[in-house]
Amino acid sequence: MPVSRIAIGAPGEVSQTDALKAALAEFISMLIFVFAGEGSGMAFSKLTNDGSATPAGLIAAALAHAFALFVAVSVGANISGGHVNPAVTFAAFLGGNITLLRGILYWIAQLLGSVVACLLLKFATGGLNTAAFALSANVGAWNAVVFEIVMTFGLVYTVYATAVDPKRGNVGVVAPIAIGFIVGANILAGGAFDGASMNPAVSFGPAVVSWTWSNHWVYWVGPLIGAAIAALVYDVIFIGRDTHEQLPTIDY
Repeated sequence: MPVSRIAIGAPGEVSQTDALKAALAEFISMLIFVFAGEGSGMAFSKLTNDGSATPAGLIAAALAHAFALFVAVSVGANISGGHVNPAVTFAAFLGGNITLLRGILYWIAQLLGSVVACLLLKFATGGLNTAAFALSANVGAWNAVVFEIVMTFGLVYTVYATAVDPKRGNVGVVAPIAIGFIVGANILAGGAFDGASMNPAVSFGPAVVSWTWSNHWVYWVGPLIGAAIAALVYDVIFIGRDTHEQLPTIDY
């Protein structure tokens, strides 16, 4: 069982050079991802006079997030593993692939990266709002939680299949683009309902900068539950105790 491999980590781990470098890589990757993803929405809204909630706006958001995440995962892969998502880090922890202390360090870096990206966007655009994630009309909070669980399950399942599974073979080469594609596809599926976050840090930055916290808990509870289910299902059923190998932080 993956739970048996969960590790807290040594107290001095978070001060080690490689851990700090990995955290910095997560910060930079998250900044790149949020700046491009959130910035694309702001740009489209400006060009269409706040008409971003259109089919074209949804497609633009999906493409921007898919491309940006592909790059963000790729540039962080050899240093931190390219998590770029607290939900992915949580899943890696549950699978015994990262210690709790290193995971907390990643979370801090990811959240800070998102906040800094939104602050830079606000400054660079002359004070335009970084829109916080919100529920569409007739979509309740628990409806959105289910959306986030299912979409994040697909994302983390893809991460495990292409980047974590020791039997992945050459498919690991395409892990970043597969991860980017599933996020883009999920935005097309759920973006019109709850914004399709799948990533607590992506929701956290705009919420902090705009100071809008309505239903913000949805974008933590849903992704973390979806990530946990995907990690446990893939690890228990497809990896198993006999085939599991410890995942280095620089594995993909």
